[in-house]
Order: sequence, then structure tokens, then C-alpha cells
Amino acid sequence: MRATPQELVERVLALSTLDGCAVIVRDVSRADLRWARTTLTTNGESTALDITVISFSRSATGTATASIGRAAPDLSDLSALVSAAESAARDAQDADDAFPLVAGGVIDPAWNEAAEPTSGGIFGSLAQRLGEAFASNTAIEHFGYAEHVSTTTWLGTSTGIRRRFVQPEGRLEMTGKSDNRSRSSWWGAATTDFTDVDPAVGATYLEKSLGWQARRIEIAPGRHDAILTPSAVGDLMVDLWWSAAGRDATEGRSVFSRAGGGTRIGDRIGIPGVTLSSDPNEPGMPSADFMVTGSTSSFASVFDNGMPLPRVDWITDGVLSNLITTRQFADDSGLPLAAPADVVRMQIDSGSGSLEDLVSRSAQGLLVTCLWYNRLVDPQTLLLTGLTRDGVYVVRDGEIVGAAGNFRFNDSPVAILQRITDSTATARTMPREFGDYANRVAMPALAVSDFHFSTASEAL
Repeated sequence: MRATPQELVERVLALSTLDGCAVIVRDVSRADLRWARTTLTTNGESTALDITVISFSRSATGTATASIGRAAPDLSDLSALVSAAESAARDAQDADDAFPLVAGGVIDPAWNEAAEPTSGGIFGSLAQRLGEAFASNTAIEHFGYAEHVSTTTWLGTSTGIRRRFVQPEGRLEMTGKSDNRSRSSWWGAATTDFTDVDPAVGATYLEKSLGWQARRIEIAPGRHDAILTPSAVGDLMVDLWWSAAGRDATEGRSVFSRAGGGTRIGDRIGIPGVTLSSDPNEPGMPSADFMVTGSTSSFASVFDNGMPLPRVDWITDGVLSNLITTRQFADDSGLPLAAPADVVRMQIDSGSGSLEDLVSRSAQGLLVTCLWYNRLVDPQTLLLTGLTRDGVYVVRDGEIVGAAGNFRFNDSPVAILQRITDSTATARTMPREFGDYANRVAMPALAVSDFHFSTASEAL
């Protein structure tokens, strides 16, 4: 009989001979559904189990650590795995992030429960509803996929922590093409269980937006007023969030570094009313409320495994209020301890209505469907470059009157926070570029002045 995740954790901890140990076991269950040329093509299910062993070795000069993982572990594998992790820890240099392990005594009531897998059944009637949506407009070729992943994580430490969390996440991406694929439009949604996703809404949007592309309006590159969908805003703000490491800012390597030394915590970086936060209890998209990481970076430390993760406001009323810190770096630097749950939300106090309402309130601008291939150009300003895709629409006097071509953009999400002129209410969205890595994102659509469309792009 195959070992349970709990047995794997307990056996590793029993085999550990060094000065501390943490064990992470993940059961990942996946289901997907794909279609191309308006025909369902494939569907499938898969499961995977992996384990990460983190060993800690103290010496007179500090504490060293090493992490080693293995897929599809069994009890017979564990002795060699622990020996390898401990040997690597003994040979490693002292860790810069060394700190006492998180105190134990925390045992989840659900610790002994099994994994909670997903299956194709999560899609329910989605396939039928997709077929109905496809049939509603035969002039469009439909492409896309639906994916659902359920990850059950168990964390055990030598200090007595036993935590378990189940993270379900899903996404639906629909692309429509017309006129011999010379026009292309995209719609996407992030979800927990697909009960709140309607493919008919996506199909209707694809039909409407491809119609907008029937009239081409030449717009020269340059700085233009822009309307950014929640998806586009999500990609920009995730990049900002992932750049908010306190260590990087303190060492003068980020947009959040203060000239002359220190960080910009306390500085106004956005218009009044802007809040950017991470809350593991975010309604509709909860995430783990404890730290679990198999490796150390500027954003997380293996010494912090099991640490509680409360809500953190990164930007409060337009003012930078926190940067990401580990316990060790917070203690060393004097910055507040602030570690992110795996969720990010942006809200603007004055935001109201939907994307359609925002368009109707706009005298002019370019409506950007989504962003793609975003890359960092300059960390000191958080200048990004990337491409618009699948529709840039011309707005005049509150109406969409046609489509421009696509563009390369060069702009900074930090600078954009200071150029917001209007916004919608906040809703869950799926960033097009980072949807694989950031599923729990809630954003408003934004109207922004002087967005930099730097050059024309031939991408659809």
C-alpha cells in the first residue's frame, strides 16, 4: 500500500538527525478541456505527488540549510532523501536568512484528511454550454481551453507544526478568430470551481469585439489616454507586487528604494484611494494562511515555514505602506514583517460600474484588451515593455468606434498609479500574461492618461 502524505511527513521527521527539518508534500490533481477550430479536441486528467525535504544544520558560525525534492515518493525512498538533504546542509554555507524555526504546536484539524482531487466532472455542463456558444455564431472560429487544478499541501516541521491546505483554481480562456484569421479577440476568466463562469458571456464578447475590428482606424504610436481592462491591470499590478521585496529596496535595487538610502515606505506612489492588499481570506478566492516554501528568495525564507499570513496592505490610500520581508530581514532591517498570501487585490475608493460604464464615461482613448510578453526593462523605475494583443479599440465620446493596430508599450505600473483618471469597481480577473502563476487576482479597469504605446506591433 502506498504511503499517505502524513506518513511521508512523519517518517522524514523521524529520520532527521540534524538541528531542524521541514517537510512539504503536495498532491496536484489536474483536469483540462481543449478546443480548436470550434471543435472540442481533447480532455484529460492527471495527478502528481511530490515531496520536499528541508534540512537545517547549525554550527558555531550560523545555520546552513538545503532543500531536496523528489516526485512520486514512497517510504522506501525517504532514508536516502533525508541523507542527501542533510549532507547538502552540512556542506552549505551559513544562510543569510537564518532565524529560529517557527514555533510549533499548531496542528490543523484537517491534518489527517486525504487529498481533495479534481476531475473532469468539475466542468459540469461546460462542454455543452461551449457547444451552444459556438453554434450561436458560425462565422467565428473558436479556440481555447478550460483547466482546473486542486493542490493539497501538507507541511510538517520538527517544531511540531502540522498544516494542511487545499487550493482549487481554474481558468477559462476563449479566443475567437474571423476573416481568415486576420482578426483575433480574447476573453478569459479565473475561477475556483467554474460555477461562476459562463462561456456564453465570453462568446458574446468575442463576437462583439471582432465586429469592432471591422473598422480599422490608424493610430500613431505615442502617448495616449488608455482604458485598461482588469486583465491588463492585473498583469501590471502583479509585476509591481512581485517587485516589492524589502531587501531589494533597502539595497537600492528597486523602484521602492529611496534616493540616498532606505525605502520609500510612507511615500505617496499613487492617487488617493488606491489600496493594494493580500488577504488569505479574500472572499471568493482564499489562499493558504501560512507560509509554505521549499526555497529561499527575497520574498520568502525556508526558516519561515508555518508562519501565519495575515492580511497585508502594500499600498494604503495611495501611500506605500509595506514591502515584502522575511522574519530575519524584518528583524535585521527594522522594516515591518510583511509576507504575502497568494492573492492580490486592488481597489480604488471612487471606482464604480463595469468596463462598459468606464468606456461610456471616457471622451477618448484606446481600450486595451490584454497584455503579453511583459518584461522588466529597468528595476529602478519598474519600467516594463510588452505587447498588446487581441484587440486595441478606439473610444470616442463614450463609444467604441473601431480598432487600432497592436502596439509595443513601455510604461511603469508605479507611474501608472499616479495617472489614473477613472476606474471601475473591483472584480476577480485573469491576467493574460501571468495567469499561470497568479490565479487569485482582483482588479478594477482603469482609465489612465499618457499610456506609452511606443511602437506599432504586427501581433494580432
